[in-house]
Amino acid sequence: MTATLDPPVLAPAASPPPTRDLFVDVLRLFAIALVVAQHWLMPVIDYSDGHLVTSNALTVPGGWVVTWISQVMPLIFFAGGAATAMSLRRRPTGADRAWVAARLLRLAIPVLGLAALWLPLPHLMLALGMPAEPVSVGARLVGALLWFLGAYVLITLLSPALVRLADALRGRELIGFAAVAIAVDVLRFSFGAPDVLGYLNVIAVWGAVHQVGIHYGHGRLRDIRGLRAVALGALGFAAAALAVGFGPYPLSMVGLPGDPMSNMNPPTAVLLALAVGQLGLALAVREQIAAWAARPRVAAVVGRFSGSAMTVYLWHTPALVLVAGVAVLALGRDTPDPLSAEWFDGVTAWVAVLSVVLAAAVTIFSRLERVRLPRLAATDVGAGRLLTAGLLVGAGVLALTIGGFRPETLLDATGPLVAVVSIAVGVLLLLTGAARRTGSRWSSVARTGKVAS
Repeated sequence: MTATLDPPVLAPAASPPPTRDLFVDVLRLFAIALVVAQHWLMPVIDYSDGHLVTSNALTVPGGWVVTWISQVMPLIFFAGGAATAMSLRRRPTGADRAWVAARLLRLAIPVLGLAALWLPLPHLMLALGMPAEPVSVGARLVGALLWFLGAYVLITLLSPALVRLADALRGRELIGFAAVAIAVDVLRFSFGAPDVLGYLNVIAVWGAVHQVGIHYGHGRLRDIRGLRAVALGALGFAAAALAVGFGPYPLSMVGLPGDPMSNMNPPTAVLLALAVGQLGLALAVREQIAAWAARPRVAAVVGRFSGSAMTVYLWHTPALVLVAGVAVLALGRDTPDPLSAEWFDGVTAWVAVLSVVLAAAVTIFSRLERVRLPRLAATDVGAGRLLTAGLLVGAGVLALTIGGFRPETLLDATGPLVAVVSIAVGVLLLLTGAARRTGSRWSSVARTGKVAS
């Protein structure tokens, strides 16, 4: 008897699709917690004679190993794709633009809250006599991690099309994403193409991981569990090891001082292998995580923190900048040698103070994640208005990623003020469409006594 091979596609979508997946919620919170921990523990700061020197604790011998677990952007994009799939499946037919508009507002409004403090704060610091260099460095770092939101704005604009692509190709499209990522790296590292070409991998790499999340949200990865998931994870980590062992990629999965290049900026194809490794391990324990998260008390905590996840991401770097500024400038405390006895002695207090500052920021600003938005109908935002608003928000976030809130660039063409105005105009474009729609409906009520459909 001749064996037959099934086509290399994923299983059909689950029916009915889930409305909430605690595994995805826990995965997102775990990933953000690791992001925060990594960024709080990495900095090595020295300030003397008015000059600030910063380094990275992960440059210690063997520190790169940590990044294979702590580089959790694959998990965040996967969780985002899963949430997108489950959310869009619940929307009525033709409501894609309204969904995208609402998601863009949820991304952009908290950034405006960040800007409300950090546009004036560096200037106030300088007016109080603080040294210019530390203020400038800190203000730039506050915006540096917004790259994630810039990438996510672009993927959000494409999300309805990506969901349809997943339904049509059932996994075959992942081959195309991977092929583009590999081709970009080959052109850069073998043929000397400019590094700017590498930013195509923002979509090729992170879009691929997001696409895997979409397939998960549609129920197509339900058979990947147990030993099968462990084998998948091992295959992914083995592929990453081969890539860094025999290819042009550095050992670290984040950019470290001294490395000839970064696997993150722009993203390289080796991150796809890392994503397979991490997702394989996560799926191997999915059922255990879901069972644990289903306990009433755990579910309540997960639900509460899930509603503030973006605020934590936005504000953990400002907390670091403010606490480090007080420690270095006011108290004269430089960072001890990483992993030394003195470093370990102080790390508990360091994290505790940072946690208090972050908790205060989350208490104040997390309400921006839950602000009541106008109910958007499919006709509220035209395609042109939606695209323009998305590009304005994305461009503003990109400008803040590059320059942050540095006071000396406030009025430059791509400075923080212009960037924030760009984001604000994008938000207003989305809100005014909804406002006009609401106004026209109530005008109809006034004229006819009936609610417009």
